[in-house]
Amino acid sequence: MSIEFSPDRWNKIKADARAWWAGELDRPLIQVTLSGRDPGRPEPPIPSYGFSAFYDDAVPAEAIIDRWDYNLSSLRFLGDAFPSIWSNFGAGVIAAFMGANLKKAIPAGTVWFHPKRAQEIENIHFQFEPDNRWFKRIQNIYRAGLDHWQGQVQMGMTDLGGNLDILSSFRPSEKLLLDLYDHPAEVKRLTGEAHECWWQYFDTFNALLHPVNPGYTAWTPLFSEIPYYILQCDFCYMISPAMFDEFVKPELQASCRRLGNAFYHLDGPGQLPHLDSLLSIPELKGVQWIPGAGQPDMAHWPEVYRKIRQAGKLIQISGTFETLDSLATQLGSAKGICLLAGCNLAQEKEVLAGLRRYGAI
Repeated sequence: MSIEFSPDRWNKIKADARAWWAGELDRPLIQVTLSGRDPGRPEPPIPSYGFSAFYDDAVPAEAIIDRWDYNLSSLRFLGDAFPSIWSNFGAGVIAAFMGANLKKAIPAGTVWFHPKRAQEIENIHFQFEPDNRWFKRIQNIYRAGLDHWQGQVQMGMTDLGGNLDILSSFRPSEKLLLDLYDHPAEVKRLTGEAHECWWQYFDTFNALLHPVNPGYTAWTPLFSEIPYYILQCDFCYMISPAMFDEFVKPELQASCRRLGNAFYHLDGPGQLPHLDSLLSIPELKGVQWIPGAGQPDMAHWPEVYRKIRQAGKLIQISGTFETLDSLATQLGSAKGICLLAGCNLAQEKEVLAGLRRYGAI
């Protein structure tokens, strides 16, 4: 056996996603993967890591792709779901591209970025580093995947990160917060340098991936036929709306203008004070709201979703059909929503019933 996904299904994925982004799809996008399919082949000897950075450099890119191929062969793709991967080297990996140390924390299941040495903000400079080991490693993984799958699998953009988050990897957050007061011009200079480097890395990766790649995805696999990314700024959890508008929003606006389809990752209640400002960006297509650990689940934030809907933006959620049903009731319809869900084969009957109810099959 192999990955269960045909070229004809890709044609439908592209057509429905195109209509969804344009606000012309009268139903939600519903991407459900079912685990437990027989892959019809032996399991590869290397472990399945959530972070690609956990694999030692001695592990060939082809072996990583073979592991992912096995994982994808163990899934069924229902509704609007499609086979996709993303090479996860940590949120804000551009910091590692530009010289920060990437520290693997395998027992904790994450990676961290730390400066090689402490520097005053005026001495920090960002520039594109094409020969960086991590940048080249991700390119090699992309090349191996393109060669193996020949466009059957959508290869997503690695998590490049948000610009102030990248800066905070070099200038730890407590110091960067003071820099907003003491060195605002330097913060803006570095934000501009990070923005230009971000786009050089983004464009270089995409030049490699296309035209073989079916389209564009990021760490959240919303499919787009034109450049898409899910932007973020976790650092803004700690700053006021006025500071957000001064230090964060201009760069976000510039990236939204350059992207064909731009989403924003709104992570936790501390970012809600910035929602109105975000929604005022015309080129921002949608918002992914994540309540965060210890908070009520997505269905308990109707005022957030109403505000996003009233601004004419799209919504991406993760969860179950119960979550989607609740949100559709609160908003009056499920149009403009994308649900990402993972289930197992034992739930197939229930999933198919939900897909039929929303007209997704």
